[in-house]
Amino acid sequence: MIMDIIADSLADSIRLLPFLFLTYLAMEFLEHKAGDRLQAAIRRAGRGGPLIGSILGVFPQCGFSTAASNLYAGRIITVGTLIAVYLSTSDEMLPIMISQNVAVPVIVKILAVKVTVAVLVGFVADCIRRKDKQDMQIGHLCEQHHCHCEDGIWKSALRHTAEIFVYIMLISLLLNGLIAGIGEDALSGLILDRPVLGPVIAGLVGFIPNCAASVIITQLYLEGMLGAGSLLAGLLTGTGVGFLVLLRVNDNRKENLGIAGILYVAGVLPGILLELAGVSF
Repeated sequence: MIMDIIADSLADSIRLLPFLFLTYLAMEFLEHKAGDRLQAAIRRAGRGGPLIGSILGVFPQCGFSTAASNLYAGRIITVGTLIAVYLSTSDEMLPIMISQNVAVPVIVKILAVKVTVAVLVGFVADCIRRKDKQDMQIGHLCEQHHCHCEDGIWKSALRHTAEIFVYIMLISLLLNGLIAGIGEDALSGLILDRPVLGPVIAGLVGFIPNCAASVIITQLYLEGMLGAGSLLAGLLTGTGVGFLVLLRVNDNRKENLGIAGILYVAGVLPGILLELAGVSF
C-alpha cells in the first residue's frame, strides 16, 4: 500500500511539471518586463493606494509583498495600501490552479473576492489611521528578497518549479496516506462539516512565512478537502514572506501585531460567512 501511495503521488505531481514550468516562465517574463513599473505605480498611488495595491497584488510576482513591506517601513505607502497588497496576494495559488486546468471563471471569482476584500479593508484602515509619509530610498526588488531574479527567467522558472513540485509532492503523499488510512469521506467530514473551524485554522495556516501556506491551502481545496470559505481565509491571510520581512524592517512591534490582527480577521470573517452561506466558487 505504501508503494502504491508513493507511486500515485509521484505520478500526479510529475504530470503537473510542464504546466508549472510554463506558467512560472511566463510569470518570470512578466516580472522582468513590468516589475519595476508596477512598484513605481504603487509608490505614486497616494490615497488611492489600497485600490492600486489590491490590483497589483494579484499579479503573482516574486516578492511583491516583500517590496510592499519595505515601502511601508519607509512610510512611502500607507498602512491601508500595505494591507491591501497582503490580502490580494495569492502567492502560489494562481500558478497551481492554472497548471491543474481549473476553470478560468473559478479563478476569476476567487481573485475578484480577494481584491474586493483587500480594497474595502485597505480603505477602512487608512480612514482609521492617517500617517504622514516620509521619504526613503528603496533598493531593487531582487535585493530585498531571494527571488533569484539575477539567474535569468529560465533558471528562475526552473528553480521555482522545482521548489513548488517538492511541496506538491509532499502534500500529495500526506493526503493520499490519510485517505488510505482514514477514508476520503471521513477525512472530508473532519474539515468540510465545520464551517467555522475550517476558516479559523486555514487563516492560521496562511501565516506560514513561505510559499508552503498557499500550496497547502490550494491543494487541499483542489482535492475537495477544503470549502470555498476556508480557501479564501487561508489565501487572504497568506503573504508569502511579506509579513516576515515587515517584522524585520519595521521596528514598531505593536503596529506589526495590529496589522497581523487585521489580516487574520479580514481573512477569517469572510471565510466563515462564505462557509455558513454555502457559497462555492
